[in-house]
Amino acid sequence: MENHRENDVIEVDLLEILSALLGRVWLILGVGILAAAVSLAISKFILTPTYESTTKIYILNKSESTTVTYSDVQMGTQLTKDYAELINSRYVLEEVIAKLSLTEMEYQDLLDKVSVHTPADTRIVSITVTDTSPLQAMDIANCIREVAGEHIQNVMDIDAVNVVEEANFPTEKAGPSVLKWTLLGGVLGVFLACAAILVHYLLDDTIKTSEDVEKYLGLSTLALIPVAVDENNTKQKTKRK
Repeated sequence: MENHRENDVIEVDLLEILSALLGRVWLILGVGILAAAVSLAISKFILTPTYESTTKIYILNKSESTTVTYSDVQMGTQLTKDYAELINSRYVLEEVIAKLSLTEMEYQDLLDKVSVHTPADTRIVSITVTDTSPLQAMDIANCIREVAGEHIQNVMDIDAVNVVEEANFPTEKAGPSVLKWTLLGGVLGVFLACAAILVHYLLDDTIKTSEDVEKYLGLSTLALIPVAVDENNTKQKTKRK
């Protein structure tokens, strides 16, 4: 690294930084693998798995005739945003809590579990519930569909709310994703290891070689004095240990 402290400016040689990282590549990989293993263990054995259950409804307006035009579809698509607001309303979710006797839940708790989607150019509304219990996720989704259907009919004067799809019983967990956690942990471990190495390298201003003397002090080295190691003293120290 070329660190010229002239005018308080430090020039960094990217090749030397890359060399410093490559010189500790096994340390970086080791930290990355360790972090990935820890993340895998956390996602697989510590975090509680969650399950998703989805139900779908189709909303039919009273003004519609037997022939549905493109403008009808467009208008229905715009109205689905209103339907989503009604599904997530306090009235609907608190009614669901009361019907299912979810005494441990508040309105906000249930709202965090519910997501409403409206696919483009359709009047189909998809209601998805995420819960740690697959059975409870299915029951909540079905109950929300029933209560919301009645509420939408009363508020918006809708002819019918038809069931497109009953809530499914989820057999596979929706999260946490073991692969995603493992990859994220590995990347984070590698990043932190590289950051630590770079910080240590940039803060290290000790003189190690004759080239460093010329770089930092602007002096030329006339000679090098080799350091002799006393083998007898070394052996004695080894024996004492």
